[in-house]
Amino acid sequence: MRRRLRGPSSPPAFIALVLIANFGIGLSDITLSAQDLMLKLGEESTVQLNITEINYKDDKLNFYVQHDDIVSIEPDSVKMVDGFYELVVKGTSPGHSEITTNTTKTNYDTDSLFLRVTVFKHAQLDVFSEIIGWIYFVAWSISFYPQIYINYERQSVVGLNFDFLALNVVGFTLYAIFNLGLYFIPEIRAKYAELHPRGLNPVQVNDIVFALHATFACLVTLVQCYRYERADQKVSLTARSILGAFAVFLGIGIILAATNTIHWIDFLYYCSYVKLTITLIKYVPQAYMNYKRKSTVGWSIGNIFLDFTGGILSMLQMIVNSYNYDDWESIFGDKTKFGLGLFSVVFDIFFIVQHYILYRHTNYEES
Repeated sequence: MRRRLRGPSSPPAFIALVLIANFGIGLSDITLSAQDLMLKLGEESTVQLNITEINYKDDKLNFYVQHDDIVSIEPDSVKMVDGFYELVVKGTSPGHSEITTNTTKTNYDTDSLFLRVTVFKHAQLDVFSEIIGWIYFVAWSISFYPQIYINYERQSVVGLNFDFLALNVVGFTLYAIFNLGLYFIPEIRAKYAELHPRGLNPVQVNDIVFALHATFACLVTLVQCYRYERADQKVSLTARSILGAFAVFLGIGIILAATNTIHWIDFLYYCSYVKLTITLIKYVPQAYMNYKRKSTVGWSIGNIFLDFTGGILSMLQMIVNSYNYDDWESIFGDKTKFGLGLFSVVFDIFFIVQHYILYRHTNYEES
């Protein structure tokens, strides 16, 4: 089965999400019709090579496939003579590979003449993955509002643990920084591609929107804590000490990155590790508070169900993508995203048990 490469504006939205950013089309006198190509497993596509104002009859332009078990190209070389050439690229196994070039005799600069190829198993799984991504984005995004509504309705934040909220604000801020850096900054994206040559950038648009929205929603809840009845609740010394330790850790990371001791992508990973740690511990104060009060009054169970849904779908999306592209590195390349879903689901189950089983018949009354 053979198809010609579609123009840059023709791929549907679900394909556009998995394309790596376009850094240009090539050299002024040697050009490829595209630099990014999506292929179904076993499919062939024709890419146009255009050579103009060059006449090196004794020289050849050679093509080298990074992972020849994933992609093949024919022919694997062409003469350096003016003309149009058709290159047939075939996807032989799922994954990601880059096709680079060099010349046989002359030292012609071909650094910007390359082709990135992504081979997938099933196009339907791309659609399914995108649907999952936006559903968990909606579920996680809405999950903040039941708590905000309960606070507003009661004109009180009694029952909401301030340690949980403080950790949440810091955690989602760092998660937003990680996503923005890995998605938008070319230097960091290039470093990620170097570290994970067969991997796809795990950060997608919905991850960025979610992280920014989550930070905003946490800040709204924080404002409620200053406006509404809060009794004697405050951020504990333990939580302040933990946040202080995180600040020192990240401060050192900034200094190391600024002095080129580490790469900036390493600092972003430090941010993601702090976020992952916060996700692991942030629910503990709220769970303990529920235990002490023998009640979940003031703590939204609607928040928990939506958070549970988002966590399950977040992990499912990563698993679907990893299977479709045979790219299990994507999970390990973004431990924060997978860990965020996993830890959230575990604690959500615990809160559901507290609400519906342990403290279903509570005698708690607010003073």
